[in-house]
Amino acid sequence: MSNATPAITAQAITTDQAPAAVGRYSQAVRAGEFVFVSGQLGINPASGQIEATGVVEQARQAISNMEAILKAAGLGLENVVKATVLLADIADFTVVNEEYAARFTGPVLPARAAYQVAALPRGALIEIEAIAWGAPSQEQ
Repeated sequence: MSNATPAITAQAITTDQAPAAVGRYSQAVRAGEFVFVSGQLGINPASGQIEATGVVEQARQAISNMEAILKAAGLGLENVVKATVLLADIADFTVVNEEYAARFTGPVLPARAAYQVAALPRGALIEIEAIAWGAPSQEQ
């Protein structure tokens, strides 16, 4: 009988429907049936820039970017089991929560944490990361 732990293979998830990573990391990584989505800013994938000046619009774009990455993994927002919201200003929590609630509508909502941080890359007002779970759908 072997005491070896079974290896979990990791697979990078990438799509041109979301912004390219702004550093040395993957847009997302699948490990088993979990998909770990890197923090998404409100970057327009077409221009590579943060175009929205308001936090709600940046949140909307960040969630759309996350949704595109999850789609590339064969999943959707309904597969998100944990999300972390990073805000440049915690006073934006209520308005961001309204946008978040409009997009995460499944029967089981993700666990979530929200924090104010000193600064975000590219002067963003919000960044959202997530962990999703599920086998990929057949229509990727």
